[in-house]
Amino acid sequence: MKTGGDFRDNLVDLTGGGARPGDNTEKQSQRKSTPGRMNLEKWLHSSMKIEMTDGRTLVGSFVCTDRDNNIILGSCTEHLRPDEDGREEEPRVLGLAMIPGRHIISICIDEASQPPQPSTSMYT
Repeated sequence: MKTGGDFRDNLVDLTGGGARPGDNTEKQSQRKSTPGRMNLEKWLHSSMKIEMTDGRTLVGSFVCTDRDNNIILGSCTEHLRPDEDGREEEPRVLGLAMIPGRHIISICIDEASQPPQPSTSMYT
């Protein structure tokens, strides 16, 4: 897994960037090409590990984010910190989970799990 510093550096507002009737296509293409947006699109459906302020670690597939840095993980499992005796509990299956941005300490992305990127040309 790769840790990319503060995850907030790569988050962008995707809620106001959608195409609307009458929008200039030049503006639409500029929105799509920002580095933060390209990173988020690259990370879609990738395995992500999120450490939270309460000591829990959530592992799941990145589904989406919003302007408040909340993150949605699919097929999510919750891992608790080992207790004082060093015993770890079994991970708990959560399914779809929303993690509030204010409770996120760190994010790691498993780049090996990223889906293959489509090539820009159908022919080589």
